[in-house]
Formats: sequence, C-alpha cells, structure tokens
Amino acid sequence: MSQILTPASFSWLADFLKAKSGLVLGPDKQYLLDSRLLPIARTEGCAGLEALVAKLRAQPTSKLASAVVDAMTTNESFFFRDGKPFEHFKAILPRLLAAKPAGQALRIWSAACSTGQEAYSLAMLLTEAKAMLAGRAVEILGTDLSAEVLARAKDGLYTQFEVQRGLPVTHLVKYFTKEGSNWKLKDPIRAMVSWRPWNLLDDPTPLGRFDVVFCRNVLIYFDQPTKGRVLDAIARCMPADGVLYLGGAETVLGITQKFEPLPGERGVYCLAGQAALHAPAQAAQPAVATNGKAAPAVRPASPSAVPGAVGLASVAMAGAAPRPGTAAVGSRST
Repeated sequence: MSQILTPASFSWLADFLKAKSGLVLGPDKQYLLDSRLLPIARTEGCAGLEALVAKLRAQPTSKLASAVVDAMTTNESFFFRDGKPFEHFKAILPRLLAAKPAGQALRIWSAACSTGQEAYSLAMLLTEAKAMLAGRAVEILGTDLSAEVLARAKDGLYTQFEVQRGLPVTHLVKYFTKEGSNWKLKDPIRAMVSWRPWNLLDDPTPLGRFDVVFCRNVLIYFDQPTKGRVLDAIARCMPADGVLYLGGAETVLGITQKFEPLPGERGVYCLAGQAALHAPAQAAQPAVATNGKAAPAVRPASPSAVPGAVGLASVAMAGAAPRPGTAAVGSRST
C-alpha cells in the first residue's frame, strides 16, 4: 500500500485539518499520516494515502472527514494531570463561591476533554469539598470535537493503566467499582458531568458562561492566530472574576490581550485588568499610635468597597455557597 503523498495532496490535507480542527500539520508530521491514516485507508478500500486524500477531497463533509480529523487529533489525558492546577482551583474555590449570587450554579468547562479524566478529576475534587459547597449547585461541562472520545468519557470506564496515571488510590477505592479488568466511575460522580460535542473553533456563546475554564495542552497544536481566536472566544464567556487554566507549556503572552497571568502562578490566568479580584486577602495589621501605644486594629475594607469587586463579600458573610472538560480543538491532551 502506497504511503507517500504528493506535495499538492499534503498541502490540501494540511489546509483541511486546520480548517476543521485548528491542527497545524507540518512536513515533520508525515509519520503521523502513516500511523493514523493508513488504517482508515485500508477500511475505505483505498490503495494508499494518496487515494484516501482523493476520496476525502470528493467527500469533505462525510463520515470519512470526521474519521480523518478524529484520527489526526491527539487524545492524551489522565487524572489530576500536573496536580498544581487542581490544587490552585481548590484554594480559590471559597472565593469563587463567595462571589456567586445565592442560587446560582458554579460552572466549569473542561474544553477539549478527551476521554474525560480532567472533568471527572474536578468532580471528585468538588465531592471532597462538599462541605465547602454548602449545597451550591455545580455544573461541569466536558466538550470535545471527537464523538468517539466523548462516548468513552460518558461511559466512565477506564483501564488499569489509565487509573494508575495520577489517580490517588483512595479515590480509586472510593469512587470506582471494578468491572473485569477495568474500573468504572460510580454514578454520582458521572452524574456531575455533562458532555457535548464541540469544536473550539466555533463561538462558545451557546454553551453559556463559565466561572472556570480548563483548556490545557490544546493550544500547543494551533498556530498563533488560531490560539488568539480561541482565547478571545473563551474570554467572552467568562465573568470578571473568571479563571482560565492552560497547560504548563502554553501562555497568553503575545497572543491575546484578553487575559493576563495571575501573579506567582504558572498556567493560571484572569481577564485583563481583573487581577485585583484574585488577590489573596490581607490580614489586618495593628496600627501604632504616635504615643507609642498600639491603636485599635484597622479593619480591612469590605470587598464591596473595592472598585470592580462588588459582591465579593456577600457569601463570605452569609456562609459562602459555591460558584463547574475532550482534546481536539476537541481532542487534545488534558
């Protein structure tokens, strides 16, 4: 079976993949074509990659097109990946909850969620923080371009190898049941996450607004203009105090002016000009009177008195209720 694409066919395929998924296919990725598209060529009865591309050009909106895009996107994910983003999210959870009006759900988006480990990690984390939520509704949405990985995510069934990647043993025992050689998430955790096919190149407005967005290890597959387009779209669906998590090798710097890094944090971003909303609370310091005696401590100003921070104190005083991810443009690495 022929495995060589003419320059013209390679160029067409690269343009097709970028338009459909944002994936940038460089000349150095020829090995991916061989390993990922030859099986599809065989299934389609094509003599090789050249014949497959010819068939695809004749049917660019067919099931074949979806199969090619799915095959070329990277589906790499594991539980509590990198650790730090989840630790940071747990640390800021009280503030996020305090800023939400009573009765309003906390919404989290796991963008390009792949087979669901990121979204379920968040579900387990929030279950562990149940007391902190104080009954607040939480919505976690996982989206991906690939229907195949979304089906796996919804099923919540993982291999022994997959549950050994980042998942604490205590969580495995607590939230999974053994099914043959695999492990399945229990219904309460699976019920916390909803799934929807979505292309990150599309306007996310129909998905609603999100307090927290995990879009990690996806942008690395895009060129600069596409990265900016995706980030700007995400910014439009976040409130002023929203938080964005990117992968450790990703950044907003030089790409968009809609976000800025949170000081002292890697891979954590807020909307531009809103860093003050994310500053840690300052402990009150006793004032010193001119006679050398300590004056009464000055109480810190209410958050509602700080420009741009209206409402941040409301839940803190009332008992704090809370404010809830496939990769291609969907399936990427999360």
